[in-house]
Amino acid sequence: MKQYDFLILGAGIFGITTAIELCKKKYAVGIINPDTIPHPLAESTDISKIIRIEYGTDEEYMDMAAECITIWREWNQFFSDKLYHETGFLLLTNTPLDTESKSFEASSYYNLLKKGFHPERVKPEDLAKRFPAINHHLYADGFYHAVGGYAESGRVVETLTKYAIRLGADVYEGQTAEEIIITNFKVEGVKTREGKKFSAGQVIVCAGNLTPFLVPDLKPYMKITGHPVFHIKPGRPELFTKPGFSVFAADISNTGWYGFPLHPKEKIVKIANHGISVEIKDPEHDERVVYEKDIDRLKKFLKESIPALASDPIVYTRRCCYTDTLDGHFWIDNHPEIRGLTIGSGGSGHGFKMGPVLGEMIAAVAEGGTHKWSSRYRWRHIDGKIKIQEEARFKEK
Repeated sequence: MKQYDFLILGAGIFGITTAIELCKKKYAVGIINPDTIPHPLAESTDISKIIRIEYGTDEEYMDMAAECITIWREWNQFFSDKLYHETGFLLLTNTPLDTESKSFEASSYYNLLKKGFHPERVKPEDLAKRFPAINHHLYADGFYHAVGGYAESGRVVETLTKYAIRLGADVYEGQTAEEIIITNFKVEGVKTREGKKFSAGQVIVCAGNLTPFLVPDLKPYMKITGHPVFHIKPGRPELFTKPGFSVFAADISNTGWYGFPLHPKEKIVKIANHGISVEIKDPEHDERVVYEKDIDRLKKFLKESIPALASDPIVYTRRCCYTDTLDGHFWIDNHPEIRGLTIGSGGSGHGFKMGPVLGEMIAAVAEGGTHKWSSRYRWRHIDGKIKIQEEARFKEK
């Protein structure tokens, strides 16, 4: 069996972008993935993921996301394929942006202005004219930012995988990492459930929901949460296309609801919730179904906010599983005691949009270096009482 400089466990957005960066540096890189790529249960696997800059008061995340959008545009050109759709992002709020509350929307709006962007304020009367499918009576304020949109996430992972292979990576589908082989606190390789052994000088765990199971030291700091996703077949599709509809967030920190315009290929409108969740104890075997109460919540939201969709059929549901760190930040670092073991995980529901910088960050850390943003995501002790810090995340009471 070939000896790899780096063996990457998982070919989602974390793993495949890391492989690309390491291949560019001429390392021998192997990637193993438990199923096909994209994995049918992976967080990366879906028809769309939001690409946005808005992060409330968190300016570092805003800067990271802004850099990523530049690269998303470059990827469209480089791959001659429209993987990223810049539809803009509409953020709606039940409170005026000028109040003292400093909501997620208000903080995002004023930080965008501070950084030289040009978000457009959207009052109820503007909402009625520009985005007629949305109930303008429900929202007191908001803004539309033309920079942002969504990426076709499953196709992105497929495209990046093909690119990694062209750069020299060896990709092994259907190989489930079961044991990281460690001798004298030094990584030697990986054994798979399917009976193969892969030898490597360094192992990078980008295994999403399986990360804390492969590296049990992380179990106190990570949990898996499943969030409902719905695909709806609109009876009036013309209402849900650009410019009259865009990616949107509906007072998201207080409701969790967000959604997408009509998908160009699937011809559905996707609506999901960033916060209403169930904890997944066993990501391989626990059911990932959407429950009747989730559907009831969706219908209530649609009836109030997007009445034109309220009676349309739900044609597909899934439960998107986040790999949550307790503080909601990435976990990108070398293991403090085991040489040659690196972690690239902790998407916490916002990993995909950061894909263009995640790979270079994980690769730099795995090589023993640093990255301009890596210090925040180092190996750390998190008190179990800490809450997820992302301001857009709806926190159920």
